[in-house]
Amino acid sequence: MLEARQLSGGWGPTRVVEDFSVRLGRGETLAVLGRNGVGKTTLLELLIGRAQRGSGAIVLDGGDIALLPPHLRACRGLGYVPQGREVFPSLTVEEHLQIAQRSGEWTRPRVLALFPRLGERLGSHGNQLSGGEQQMLAIARALLGNPSVLLMDEPFEGLAPIIVEHLVGSIRRIVQGGSLALMLVEQRVDIALALADRCVVMDRGRSVFEGKPEALEGDETRLAALMGLGAHD
Repeated sequence: MLEARQLSGGWGPTRVVEDFSVRLGRGETLAVLGRNGVGKTTLLELLIGRAQRGSGAIVLDGGDIALLPPHLRACRGLGYVPQGREVFPSLTVEEHLQIAQRSGEWTRPRVLALFPRLGERLGSHGNQLSGGEQQMLAIARALLGNPSVLLMDEPFEGLAPIIVEHLVGSIRRIVQGGSLALMLVEQRVDIALALADRCVVMDRGRSVFEGKPEALEGDETRLAALMGLGAHD
């Protein structure tokens, strides 16, 4: 569904991602791991079109989208849940859902069944929501675009454990149908590995490992070595 081929880029003249290649299949969940500052968020921003590509191809469902602006990538089936949620403070929950809706299997009733709390907050503005509610709204908004591939950047960041547990369950339900592919960037390695079918470890903008989560689960020494963490870290 989504493939990056020797992708490099970043912000202005600064290259953050270097010669990165990865493939994401239909219905697959891929976790992207790595310590802070190695290029995980920039990778997603390159894929969605907000960072500046230097070289390489981005292929979505067989077509190269590397030259398309973000809104056309979304129309092609690429969804994005950004770090920090980026909900509009002046829009209500209802308005967020209305402007995001495109035809497809994800409908307003379906996302409200997934996140009942949003149904109770339809008249609330984005800046009146808790962090957990904002994250639910960011995910619901992306789903209503009916993407074939969904990119999620740090969806559990700064949330209470009970909210994290709820969101983990929600993400499992989102992907269980097998039609939606998910690329997940997450600092919580245990959660990411539990959700993923396959994982990639990034270090200094490059892929240094790609394989099954089972290869890393419980092996903190190997994971630390791949992530470039020493004993002093």
